[in-house]
Amino acid sequence: MNDWPEGWSGDNRGDRYGRGSASAQPESARVMRQVRRGQAPPYSAGVPPQQGYVNGQGHGGDYDGYDSGYNTGQVYGSPGGGGYDGPGDTGGGRGPRPAPNWRKRIKWTAIVVITGLVVTTVGTYFWADSKLNREVDLSKVIDRPEQGDGTNYLIVGSDSRAGLSSEQKKQLHTGSAEGKRTDSMMILHTGSNGDTLISLPRDSDVEIPTFVGSESGKTYKGTGRHVKLNAAYAEDGPELLVRTVEFNTGLRIDHYVEIGFAGFASIVDAVGGVEIDIDKGFKDKYSGADFKAGKQTLNGDQALAFVRTRHAFAASDLQRTKNQQKFLAALAHQVATPGTVLNPFKLYPTLGAGLDSLIVDKDMGLYDLGSMFFAMKGVNGGDGTSLNMPISGSTGGNLVWDKAKVKQLVQELNNDEKVTVTGN
Repeated sequence: MNDWPEGWSGDNRGDRYGRGSASAQPESARVMRQVRRGQAPPYSAGVPPQQGYVNGQGHGGDYDGYDSGYNTGQVYGSPGGGGYDGPGDTGGGRGPRPAPNWRKRIKWTAIVVITGLVVTTVGTYFWADSKLNREVDLSKVIDRPEQGDGTNYLIVGSDSRAGLSSEQKKQLHTGSAEGKRTDSMMILHTGSNGDTLISLPRDSDVEIPTFVGSESGKTYKGTGRHVKLNAAYAEDGPELLVRTVEFNTGLRIDHYVEIGFAGFASIVDAVGGVEIDIDKGFKDKYSGADFKAGKQTLNGDQALAFVRTRHAFAASDLQRTKNQQKFLAALAHQVATPGTVLNPFKLYPTLGAGLDSLIVDKDMGLYDLGSMFFAMKGVNGGDGTSLNMPISGSTGGNLVWDKAKVKQLVQELNNDEKVTVTGN
């Protein structure tokens, strides 16, 4: 009895290989016909011959010929397969690896680098801007002069000892006086005809005008009282100092910048010291100065002693203001060098030390601050002018300004003209 269903006898299987086939070819993959669940295959009617799986396309159409049963994805070396094609084949039959697209790589590398720089720059800007101490409100200053051309900064170095320990006060020779006074005052004018740095001696004879108290809000009428310029700062702070400078000069102050002892020394140390050429050596027991003539690099302590010394000079405060101009210009030059700006290990400590210790007006921005430093650098490089406020004499220990020269100087600044006035 033949156990094979009708149409499945060994005699009618022909040459198609399969189970028990004597053919040397491997058995083709069979595809099961879909059969409904619970329904027996129609053996009685006979099973139609299975169609071959041709060229990876599944069943379809009449097929006449030999069915190898192998598609192009098998491992026997067909053109699209992954087989081994010979000794020269190192890519699994995929051919040689394409050459890298260097133009595309360079493009994306540049995009990544530029994006990183932009993100870093923007982040640095907002970080630095957040550290500015905008404590001075120039809107409290009354009866202000008309706005001229260019920009005028009032730069103040105070003798504030805030943040200094007893050991630091001793080391820096600052003393322990309470409160704070101004050790130096300068007007920096920036414009299209060169920058001008003008020192205002602390002993300048000035009149205290009518002003509004920065804390009380009360109006204090002017009585014609004359004092030294630094007394205006000691009496009611930055707002009265600005009011007094504007009243006695007729020059409108656009921005206010102040730095104390500790901050000044910290900035100098952060940039690795400042090189300066001292014309003549001097000593001063009050400031701790002890310098020989010639080029030398000053650290923070030495720099503070250099800009504070006045007892060692016959011209006293006038010589001190010249030294202050010279050093601050050299400091600005050092801060703006590529060695500081492009070195994050110097730039961030310098910015941190400087911005933490600066006190500015409420309208001061980083752009204004940057313009100020670059202008001071220009003055040091010979692109601008530096002078003391012209002096005509003294009275009672106060230095009297030369009114005619001051008027001409202010007129040139207001018109943003090249300064022709000379000072002491």
